[in-house]
Amino acid sequence: MTRESHSQPDWSIVIPAYNEEDRLPPYLAAIQDFFATTPWSVEVIVADDGSVDRTASLVEQLADRWPALKIHSLPHNQGKGAAVRQGILRARGKRILFADADGATPISELHRLSKALDEGADIAIGSRAVSDSETHVETSWRRRVIGRTFHAMVSIVGVRKIRDTQCGFKAFRAEVALPLFDTLTIDGFGFDVEVILLAQRADLRIAEVPVNWTHVDGSRISIFRDSPRMAMDVVSVRVKMLGGRYKAWPPHELKRGPI
Repeated sequence: MTRESHSQPDWSIVIPAYNEEDRLPPYLAAIQDFFATTPWSVEVIVADDGSVDRTASLVEQLADRWPALKIHSLPHNQGKGAAVRQGILRARGKRILFADADGATPISELHRLSKALDEGADIAIGSRAVSDSETHVETSWRRRVIGRTFHAMVSIVGVRKIRDTQCGFKAFRAEVALPLFDTLTIDGFGFDVEVILLAQRADLRIAEVPVNWTHVDGSRISIFRDSPRMAMDVVSVRVKMLGGRYKAWPPHELKRGPI
């Protein structure tokens, strides 16, 4: 059985979900099986972003048989950034991972991110852009176009040295995740960029870790609809920075990990 704890779990897994009745249940089953093979205790929080399909009811059914699984439902669709933020601010784990509901990154890749945190990183970012002989990335032309365009844009607004800001598989020490996500303002897909810019502003140690990743059909991303929105999010973050929106960041009590 999956190891669970009534005290602080080793990991909180936060999964934003919007109309994911088909893709989410298999990924949740994979997560349960994975943690059954590790010494880690876990809680899994599905942040349901106002789904209008059976996502919430299916998660509730699974939670009846798996006490580590919880659901937090937003009253209406607010965006991926809002869902991730709500889920992470409810997390109790010593370390927190947010993972996309499609399971494109196998949950077993958590070992790679955990190792980076063990070695001193405050944040470990799964990356499809960093080459590694032990990982394989199988993506679609749509995501390649979006990824390359977006990478050029985030470089212009100030993201340094990070080649893949948008992979939905990022791990944090709780001491940095909670203040970071409490400061976030972006509700849409551009929230990853805001997280990274704030982390770099606080001189947090970010490790970009190559991971296995496979395209899963059913993506909610549209080049024509979402690319302009993501661009607006990125520009918005930069404008807020220049305008002093984050002048109280980082807080004095932010706890960076040991070097």
